[in-house]
Amino acid sequence: MNWYIAKIVFNISAENTTHKPQFDEQLRLIAAESREEAFYKARTLGLREEDTFLNDNHNKVKWEFINVTEIVPVKNLEDGIELYSQIYETDEAKAYIHNAHQKAIFIRMSEKPVF
Repeated sequence: MNWYIAKIVFNISAENTTHKPQFDEQLRLIAAESREEAFYKARTLGLREEDTFLNDNHNKVKWEFINVTEIVPVKNLEDGIELYSQIYETDEAKAYIHNAHQKAIFIRMSEKPVF
């Protein structure tokens, strides 16, 4: 059995809203014999997790599976190995770095103290 990371993409839409289109990109760990099997298992997960529900304002919210956009093999499961990497290009480098620092602060502040 081999391990793969699959990126599954969902479109999130809600009735009576004016927000920009939203997409959820999820990374999932998949056990499969081949890359092709991992792709089909990831597609099955995405289709199974489509959902429609009413939000607090009684507007219909829909999570629609779009597709599997990446399958990346994982060679060994070890502490600290790189599982996924994506390079971003931006004209707002300072804002990107600031956002990364803010996320790290949030993670540290939300942890429970270890005694």
